[in-house]
Amino acid sequence: MNETKVVTQAMSFQIPVKALLSMLPCFLFLCVNGFMLSALLKKPVLLESSRYVLFGHLLFIDSLQLLFAMLLYIFAITMVRVISYVCILLTLLAAIFVKMSPINLAVMSLERYVAICFPLRHADITTTKTTGIAVTVMWTLASIDSFILLFLFVSLENTGFTVPVSCKTNSIFRLQIYSTLNLAFTIINFVFVSLIIIYTYIAVLITVKSASSNVSSARKAHKTVLLHLFQLCLCLISILFNMINTDDLWIIYPALAVHIQYALFLGLIIFPKCLSPLLYGLRDQTLRHVFKYYFTFGFKTTVRPVTMT
Repeated sequence: MNETKVVTQAMSFQIPVKALLSMLPCFLFLCVNGFMLSALLKKPVLLESSRYVLFGHLLFIDSLQLLFAMLLYIFAITMVRVISYVCILLTLLAAIFVKMSPINLAVMSLERYVAICFPLRHADITTTKTTGIAVTVMWTLASIDSFILLFLFVSLENTGFTVPVSCKTNSIFRLQIYSTLNLAFTIINFVFVSLIIIYTYIAVLITVKSASSNVSSARKAHKTVLLHLFQLCLCLISILFNMINTDDLWIIYPALAVHIQYALFLGLIIFPKCLSPLLYGLRDQTLRHVFKYYFTFGFKTTVRPVTMT
């Protein structure tokens, strides 16, 4: 009994410390994403390129995912009880953002594929209108399973929407059909996205080897698509968090559950979401100079003229 009390007191002391330490990297990289988005918005010529519009959309989605992941994590470790419909809204939106990132990467790979394999048609295909349509399709595809889950929840559950609950996915969507449906959509999503990125990678690689002109641009596009493949792997790592972080973890290892959940959150959620846009943004020559300018408040560097590639 005394041992249980000591463990409980230790956990009550560690929870706010761990919550604070997990929030710090989130806020840091939210600031980084904010600087990059600000750099894009202050350069109208960049917004005319579908490449940078899609990258800005990726930054926006990853920032929202960081915010919602941090909020849900704090709810989970502090065991705060939230009204059911608020928790449902938060979890479904978080699920949309998780699925949106890989779809966005697939569209970015297709844009680079068109730019290298069909350079003469690139300007006609990747217009502002088609980019807007692509973004709309991305949101639609990422939202399908969340709307289905919401419909099933309203149809199958008898609990009220104003009942306070512990805001965790397993606490809200308890029926097996929910986890089965979510797993099916997740697998379909990643298989579909993986096929697109692998196909564009191979096509661009073939073009790079056979290109007799503009070789540097082709090789750069090849490395970009390869980076998208790496980013997809990071997104896949994020999905593992929900598979490992189950209620069984708290039943089997109650004393270690908080520590394990903290390590999983930082390693599988925060790290991939922070590394992915940072690698892509700082690798791009135009964004790198603009980013340095705004990050140092214009004191240490100047922005070079924007060159569209």
